[in-house]
Amino acid sequence: ACTHGLFVGKAVERLRGHPSISEMVTTDTVPRPEGWPELKVRSVADLFAEAISRVHAGESVSSLFDGVDPTHGPPQQTLPFDDA
Repeated sequence: ACTHGLFVGKAVERLRGHPSISEMVTTDTVPRPEGWPELKVRSVADLFAEAISRVHAGESVSSLFDGVDPTHGPPQQTLPFDDA
């Protein structure tokens, strides 16, 4: 998994060919490479929208990250990612 999937050079070829990688998960913060069905993309639109709304209203954004272990990334059930 990665936040900003900048799959440049031979990255896609190397990742697709690695025997231990069956899928890759990234966010939609940068354009994704075409023709890689194992690449799963999660939307950050709802999270960004909520953060922008809270900043605009002068509210805290820290609760958006409650329960997030920075060494393992956000748990799927606590952040509003789109499963599409």
